[in-house]
Amino acid sequence: MPSVLPIADPAPADGVLPASAIAGARERDLGVYVHVPFCRVRCGYCDFNTYTRDELRGVRQSDYARQVELELDLAQRVLEPFPARPVTTVFLGGGTPTLLPPGDLARMLAGIRARWGLAADAEVTVEANPDSVDAADLAALRAAGFTRVSFGMQSAVPHVLTTLERTHDPARVPAVVRAARDAGLDVSVDLIYGTPGESLEDWRRSLEAAVALEPDHVSAYSLIVEPGTRLARQIRRGEVAEPDEELQADMYELAEEALSSAGYGWYELSNWARDPAHRSRHNLAYWTGQDWWGVGPGAHSHVGGVRWWNAKHPAAYAERLAGGLSPAVGREILD
Repeated sequence: MPSVLPIADPAPADGVLPASAIAGARERDLGVYVHVPFCRVRCGYCDFNTYTRDELRGVRQSDYARQVELELDLAQRVLEPFPARPVTTVFLGGGTPTLLPPGDLARMLAGIRARWGLAADAEVTVEANPDSVDAADLAALRAAGFTRVSFGMQSAVPHVLTTLERTHDPARVPAVVRAARDAGLDVSVDLIYGTPGESLEDWRRSLEAAVALEPDHVSAYSLIVEPGTRLARQIRRGEVAEPDEELQADMYELAEEALSSAGYGWYELSNWARDPAHRSRHNLAYWTGQDWWGVGPGAHSHVGGVRWWNAKHPAAYAERLAGGLSPAVGREILD
């Protein structure tokens, strides 16, 4: 199950921020992250705050867009004393956001636009699994205002995907990338390296397959075995080998070599972009301390040096919103 939340101060029930958070707001960008906590299956390595249907305790996915709107209403009230700022970046992550119908995702984006407006060059990203969208879905998302899609490719090697318990057919990835391109969306692909049983040549094959897609952006993350996951239990029982850190280091160097040779520039720990214009502005906002409101169960926010996080389970999140309360359960003020 997902990892526990940090220990910090209680968050106020009305979500109101201290006056100190307003200082310097005109010089900071405002972004919105929307967490969609639903997955068809839970991958064995994953400790993200996601839930399959039998873990939802009566919560209905069809109600989620309305719950997001309720938190957006709260955010609008809390940010009312701040100078007016259009939203510069939006990121719908998960989970698998595209398990919801495109109309629900469009409704969430419309809710953000209605409350703050979107900057003329706003970056609007949605994560998707290759088997959770088709050409019609991608066209509908582009029509709604999304500008970018991030596909969870992870690997091009079937046995690696099997160990990760990923459900998509790697042969489907080129088709959905083409469909995204045809719809007018920028494309990023996510890769994972260091999976037990993955060789350096397996990883080279995945990098070559990713480069052949000609995406605008590539993220490559080393596999981390998180406590409490199914993968951690398999390793503890000796069923699966523990990741080799020396091999992971070689894989990172190979990623830099392969991606830079293909014209991608490394710009942040695990990310490469075809050019500076295709760097993830939303992720960079996290690194550079901009303001963002995190919507959804377990989502984290940061505004003017105040960090807070929401109740993790979708049922607890929905219950707090239905009672007129902020879903935040903890916060801290950074020195």
